[in-house]
Amino acid sequence: MIPALVLAAGLGTRIRPVAGALPKPLIPFGGPPILVHNLRWLAASGVRTVWINLHYQAASITAAIGNGAALGLDIAYLFEPDLLGTAGAFGNLGDRASGTALVVYGDNLLRFDLAALLARHRATGAAATIALFDRARHTHTGIAGGRVDVDTDGRVLGFIEGGAPPPPGAPDLVNAGVYAVEPEVRRLIPPGRAVDFGREVFPAMLHRGDELFGHVIESGGYCLGLDTPESHRAGTALLEAGAIALA
Repeated sequence: MIPALVLAAGLGTRIRPVAGALPKPLIPFGGPPILVHNLRWLAASGVRTVWINLHYQAASITAAIGNGAALGLDIAYLFEPDLLGTAGAFGNLGDRASGTALVVYGDNLLRFDLAALLARHRATGAAATIALFDRARHTHTGIAGGRVDVDTDGRVLGFIEGGAPPPPGAPDLVNAGVYAVEPEVRRLIPPGRAVDFGREVFPAMLHRGDELFGHVIESGGYCLGLDTPESHRAGTALLEAGAIALA
């Protein structure tokens, strides 16, 4: 299995009423912290090498997670004196990511078949593949954001912001915050400043004509955004109702 970059550097401003003094990745959810749930998922999927980018309360996170041995992982940390954004963090890996790598948003709680995402990525020869969920079919917590428009082959055609509903019969697909990314994508990430995949890199790839694909997660998979008090309450209600399983 390929390595993964887990994004855990955010300030967590919106979730502060829930987090209190904790950094966002260490907020408990059904017991263990959100970050631990995601690391267990990666380990269960066969990932062994993980990078975690850090900024806010970095020492608290490294003290809680350690080197990853207890989780069956080899974890290295990349401290960002200034936040680099979702894509800037990937660019900051440099030659550490010499092949395909996963990028996982650390404030989403996810369960789906990573092997299927990677198989799709390799079959298309894409430079990047975005995991997608369907708001009408998959369990979620009302994650904000625009739709991702794909053709019948899964090639990304565009990003529709503003919450516009899909055409009748079309799926309501949303970015789940997990990507399979090739090293060549780094050439689109300017160094030394914050860069976002969704707002900058992926639209630039479409403009250039690069191969950018979506992969709709399987039935039973889920994506819970847990970065606001409202979404955290919604996720907790789903857990207590037995609508999701953390194992």
